[in-house]
Amino acid sequence: MRRGWVDVKSELSCRRQCELLGLNRSGLYYEPREVSAEDLEIMAWMDREHLEKPFFGVLRMQEGLSRIGCQVNVKRIRRLMKVMGIEAQYPKRNLSYPGQDPWVFPYLLEGMQIDRPHMVWAIDITYIPMPSGSAYLVAIIDWYSRYVLAWQLSNSLEASFCMDCLEKAIEWAELVPFIFNSDQGSQFTSKRWIETLELLGAQVSHDGVKRAIHNIMIERLWRSLKYEDVYLKRYSNMREANQGIESYFEFYNKRRWHQSFDYKTPEEMLLGK
Repeated sequence: MRRGWVDVKSELSCRRQCELLGLNRSGLYYEPREVSAEDLEIMAWMDREHLEKPFFGVLRMQEGLSRIGCQVNVKRIRRLMKVMGIEAQYPKRNLSYPGQDPWVFPYLLEGMQIDRPHMVWAIDITYIPMPSGSAYLVAIIDWYSRYVLAWQLSNSLEASFCMDCLEKAIEWAELVPFIFNSDQGSQFTSKRWIETLELLGAQVSHDGVKRAIHNIMIERLWRSLKYEDVYLKRYSNMREANQGIESYFEFYNKRRWHQSFDYKTPEEMLLGK
């Protein structure tokens, strides 16, 4: 034992350590349960359905699964949707809107003419289905050009991978946008996220509650990525997914022509070519 250090393990019982830390003792012996193969198949199906029908909630997901011969109860579907980080997108009555939260900001893009690069950046997270475990992809795009500025793959929804993505985007672009738009997910309404953007000088914009259309540009990116790459290649692990998604975004930025851009690529739009 090093001088000046106390071996807490030998001095304090597990019960006393938990009391001091305010933890439940049962948590010491808990090991997270792996997602079953059946759950992963259900999640992959729900991912496709959510992409096509973002307004489908738990009951409609249950009905869709039953029609393909998969009987799943509501509780299980709700749990899996939470694991995936998805929920039905539809407008609710005003009384369902969140309360006054100092870290939630109004949507600033309504009626705005976005006519140049780096005027608005958008960020979002999507679920990437794989045969074992879960993966989540965060990406930042330039709204005007649809150029993917940065992205990050993670096996959890911790806010840190979003911060890493933000750092990569700013380092690549060597600037910050006038407005930064996102949904009201916990990663983008946290004190750390908001204070970082405000310190950088970007105005914060949040989608309205259940308004998927507010972040439509990045929703279109997810649709393109999944139908043109992820669903076709069926990545088996994080390493494959990282390599494949990197290749796809390289293609998307530099070689994928957009009809709405008069068949220019996002890179050409970004650079004004």
